Amino acid sequence: MTTLILIAKETIPGKVKTRLHPPLSLEQAATLAALSISDTLAAVAHLPASRRVLLFDGVVTPEGIDGWDVVHQVSGDLDERLAAIFDEVEGPTILIGMDTPQVSALDLAPAFAWPDGVDAFFGPANDGGFWALGMLEPRGDLIRGVPMSRHDTGRIQLERLLDAGLNVSMLTELTDVDTFDDALEAADLAPHTAFAAAVALFCDAVLVHA
Repeated sequence: MTTLILIAKETIPGKVKTRLHPPLSLEQAATLAALSISDTLAAVAHLPASRRVLLFDGVVTPEGIDGWDVVHQVSGDLDERLAAIFDEVEGPTILIGMDTPQVSALDLAPAFAWPDGVDAFFGPANDGGFWALGMLEPRGDLIRGVPMSRHDTGRIQLERLLDAGLNVSMLTELTDVDTFDDALEAADLAPHTAFAAAVALFCDAVLVHA
C-alpha cells in the first residue's frame, strides 16, 4: 500500500499565488489556491492510500481533510521540508503538490500499483519543476540539496534519482499554476473543476474592468 502526501500551505491573500496578481486581486489569487487544494483532494479521494498526509504550512487547515494526518512542515527551504517528510515515512510513498488542479486519479494510479522493478515515480511539471515524487523506499537525502523553484529543478531531481541507481517511472506532465495563463490552461484541461469555474468568473471580471 502507498502513503499519499499532499504538500500545501494556508491560502492567505498576499501569501499564495502572488504571481496571479495582476490581473487577479490577491484575494482572487488566494481563492484559486484554495480551490486548487479542494479539487486535488477530491481527485485523490478514492485512491487506495494506506495513509494520507497533509504536509502543511499554516494554521487554518483546508476543508475536506477528514482521514488525513496533518504534519506541519519543518523550517527551512523547500528541499529540506520535502526531505524531512521522506525521512519520516516508511514504505511506498508518493508526494504531490497543491498547484495542479487538473490532476486526476488516473494520473496517480501507477503509484498505487508499484510494478515490479519500479523504484520511483516522477511527475514533471510544465515549468521545469515537478508535481509528483514517489519512492518505493523513501530517502530524504535524494531530495535534500536540490535547488527548488527553478527551471531546472525537475531535471536535477530526476538526475538525483537516476544517479542513485533507481528505476524511475515517469508520470504525465501537468501544468503548474503560477501565472494567469497557467490558470487558464489548467482550467481548460479540467473544465469540470471548481477551479475552472472560478477562473471563468474571474476572467469575465478582468475583461469587464480592462
